[in-house]
Amino acid sequence: GDLDKVVNLLLSLSGRLARVETALGSLGPHAPAEDKLALREKQRLLVAQLEDAKELKEHVGRREEAVGAMVARYLPAEHLQDYQHFVKMKSALIAEQRELEEKIKLGQEQLRRLRESL
Repeated sequence: GDLDKVVNLLLSLSGRLARVETALGSLGPHAPAEDKLALREKQRLLVAQLEDAKELKEHVGRREEAVGAMVARYLPAEHLQDYQHFVKMKSALIAEQRELEEKIKLGQEQLRRLRESL
């Protein structure tokens, strides 16, 4: 459960950071300085939060290894392989799902901006 939360947090922060960077890139040279400053501050905070989340993921990874070692003592080899596969696939699928959701949001945002510019 913690791994799911951390993966979702990492993906959420990454997506938010990407949107802020896209917004910064789309600001024209005549954009108000306050807008640029606000976006740069938001970017700085998101980068710091992303670093914290990466450290949290490392901590959860160490805990996962400890739990895996404990589980290994009680499960036969074939069940242990199933458990390890489940944990890896669950994280990968959560990451893939979240990435696709972020791409959809980004695409919708780009489409909205394109429509507004027409």
